[in-house]
Amino acid sequence: MTVALDTPGLWRRMACWVYEGILLFAVAFFATWLFSTLGQVRSGIDPRRPLLSLFLFVVLGVYFVWFWAHGQTLAMKTWNIRVVGRDGKKITQLRALGRYVLSWVWFLPPLLAVSPFHLSGGEIVVICLGWFAVWAILSRFHPQQQFWHDAWAGTRLVTSAPLSR
Repeated sequence: MTVALDTPGLWRRMACWVYEGILLFAVAFFATWLFSTLGQVRSGIDPRRPLLSLFLFVVLGVYFVWFWAHGQTLAMKTWNIRVVGRDGKKITQLRALGRYVLSWVWFLPPLLAVSPFHLSGGEIVVICLGWFAVWAILSRFHPQQQFWHDAWAGTRLVTSAPLSR
């Protein structure tokens, strides 16, 4: 029995990406609250702020690795998208971890580009959104229309009915 591995359209993948960001706001909010409460952080200029960034990186990594190793995040279930290996099978936690690290190519280049300059929040948003658009459009040059971090990680996004409801 052959399983069709149809790639979801770019607009659907980007809608899922935006929805994922909304859901991650709650995850990051709770993780930040937990870190601040347990660490008794009383100021936004606390010297442990880099530790908070590292903590959030780990928490988001655990979220994504766990859900991707099980096939779908909550947003992916909503948009009927699943992450699989090149062979169409479930991915391992190690491959999911690699995908998580490589997916930071969505954020690191624009953030590193704006970091030496004193730009306003609006200017940073415009530069980041511009990079997101360029990175998303570059998927059109991949043979299966996949995002490049998926190609590098040995994964792909496919259209799928949710694994569970």
